[in-house]
Amino acid sequence: MALHRFLIMAALLGASIVADARVRGGNTAIVERVAQLIEDEYVDPDLGRTIAGALRRELAAGTYAAPSDEALAAALTATIRGLSGPGHLYVEVDRTPVAAGEDADADADFDRRERERYYGPQLNFGFRKAERLDDNIGLLELSVFAPVDMGGDTAVAAMRFLAHTDALVIDLRANGGGHGEMANLLSSYLFDGGQHPLSGIYARKTGETTRQHTHPYVPGPRYGADKPVYVLTSPRTFSAAEAFTYDLQALGRVTVVGEASGGGANPFEYRSVGRGLMLWLETERSVNPLTNANWQTVGVKPDVAVPAEAALETAVTMAQEAVARARE
Repeated sequence: MALHRFLIMAALLGASIVADARVRGGNTAIVERVAQLIEDEYVDPDLGRTIAGALRRELAAGTYAAPSDEALAAALTATIRGLSGPGHLYVEVDRTPVAAGEDADADADFDRRERERYYGPQLNFGFRKAERLDDNIGLLELSVFAPVDMGGDTAVAAMRFLAHTDALVIDLRANGGGHGEMANLLSSYLFDGGQHPLSGIYARKTGETTRQHTHPYVPGPRYGADKPVYVLTSPRTFSAAEAFTYDLQALGRVTVVGEASGGGANPFEYRSVGRGLMLWLETERSVNPLTNANWQTVGVKPDVAVPAEAALETAVTMAQEAVARARE
């Protein structure tokens, strides 16, 4: 009986050792894939090499012998964020099953499903509110910036509705970002026409910066350049929502009210690294032509600093006062 128990325990221990070896071996390939991608494609080559080196040292030290893919993703992200700070650079697990017949390219398939998940009609393409408040103050609340090919019609409808208000409050306190093309479209409504400079995109791959401007034409009536506009921010305001705010602030078109935003200025691409793990890889950098800088890690600083929960009341009061002065 004792021998029988010993053989069972030995078998279980052996199986555990084999399984653990398989996990470590699989994890090694994933970690090396993440390190190599960051070294080769991260927008800042020097920081990319630093992060890749740290990942390889932690791998050798046994840090990534994680018992699950979720734990591995968390451990990798902790190392990456410890060096890069807040931003889009991290690892997550994608557990969404891929239907038969769908595009076999994991990166493109993940991107397609993420678009539907974050920007789809079930979210009204990010347009949570378009209201007319007392004293003819407009309120536009956005949870995301959807791609224009998904939410463009809704954007035009919202701006038509708000066009004749005397001041506008744009609430981005819970907006995690999205697509810059929507931010640029909405920015264009806030001018009388022409092309006003917005943040361009520097790509490490080409070494070139793509310049961007407001659109000389927009569907429907413009809001115009003269009426006051207030943008509400919080630490949850991120990415494209920050680009929208930063660019309009740099142009002197809006007053930013609330708290500093989250600090994500580097656009990213999805990279599959194995076993359903996805690396969000920052391959580009936003560059504003007026400031020659961006908001990476530091966030957009408010013009009127108040707690985020008080930002709406503060901005509405400011708008009412501005409208009253204009009517005198």
